Amino acid sequence: MVIVTRIYLSTESYHQPNRIEESGMKLRKAVMGALLTGLCLNFVCGPGQVLATDVNDPVLTVLNPLGTPPPIKLKAMAPRLDTLEGKTIYVDNNGYPGTSVLLPELIAVLKEKYPTTKFVYNEKPAGSMRMEQDPAIGEADALLVATGH
Repeated sequence: MVIVTRIYLSTESYHQPNRIEESGMKLRKAVMGALLTGLCLNFVCGPGQVLATDVNDPVLTVLNPLGTPPPIKLKAMAPRLDTLEGKTIYVDNNGYPGTSVLLPELIAVLKEKYPTTKFVYNEKPAGSMRMEQDPAIGEADALLVATGH
């Protein structure tokens, strides 16, 4: 909620602080009155009910501009691998700063620890948002993605 503390109607009223403060107070009272009226009507009418002064008055339906997001469907996480020995690990570099140095080093360390594991390294251009998949992803047992941040 924004509450205006001072309103300058013209350059003449700028030099009249009492008039400015009075007009600001009137505006605050009007805003608070409108908010309280809406709050009271919400409690009196309840959601979805309409107050009308006459049967012939038009009834307006106001929609929330934010909308209602669809429900989130939860999916189970993929099961963890029991070991990396003999598996194929796909390593995808999305091009964030520093990942082109980090990931090859990480692969070198993992190759020492898991010599039978196959690592497939894919480096995308920096800031790339391309979504096509490399066919090697379908053959991989796991995917390691460096997203940065």
